[in-house]
Amino acid sequence: MNRIEDYIGVFDSGVGGISVLRHLRRLMPGERFIYYGDSANAPYGTRTKEEVKCLSLAVAEKLMARGLKALVVACNTATSAAIGDLRERYPDLIIVGIEPALKLAADRFPGGGIGVMATPMTLREEKFARLMHRYESECSIYKIPAPRLVEIVEHGLVDTRQNINMLQKLFDPYRGRLDALVLGCTHYPFSSHTIGKILGPQVEILDGGDGTARETRRRLEEAGLLSEGPGEVIIENSCPSPQILELSWRLLGQPREREK
Repeated sequence: MNRIEDYIGVFDSGVGGISVLRHLRRLMPGERFIYYGDSANAPYGTRTKEEVKCLSLAVAEKLMARGLKALVVACNTATSAAIGDLRERYPDLIIVGIEPALKLAADRFPGGGIGVMATPMTLREEKFARLMHRYESECSIYKIPAPRLVEIVEHGLVDTRQNINMLQKLFDPYRGRLDALVLGCTHYPFSSHTIGKILGPQVEILDGGDGTARETRRRLEEAGLLSEGPGEVIIENSCPSPQILELSWRLLGQPREREK
């Protein structure tokens, strides 16, 4: 019988972290997940570090009240701003944050051109600066801020002409320079098909969702906390709009199981 502590909490500034939840579900179908999207306060990427830290701690507290065995920060901006504070506040909890897949891109394309597409806050944070410094001698790294894409995904407008035009304009300065594009925000994978058509098949698109899911599974297995139950997903959101929950389940790609 499942205990209340069997839940894995997953949160993001909105619906973007569902791209990570999809990887988590694929690797651990027997787990019970509570996903919390903070769409009422999205996007985090244009806020200050202190604001993001406070919002992240508040969401974590809300999820902890449900009883968690692990917490996945499925938001690059929240990971940059708050992961240290979360681990300090909950030292006994498994906490995994998402990282841009820059190491993977540098390993695959030594000496190549790598674009890192992320929110402005992620790109200006010291955490990303350290990561970039580690690989900038091995390849050419281009920082590509894309704050508007978060709101486009939040409104379910990924395949619109407005989004395509915005992305074409965004990538114009980098045509012919990129071997790989790292998606440094969990909202962006939902637009990867459109991005791939704009950049062409010669540019590999990478994101950190799979690595985050694998690290979560590794940590749970190491602690003897993996479950083999039927699995469950609960999706909640700080925005009261029913359209947000419907979009969330649609992005997850499975029938609605339960909502609060």
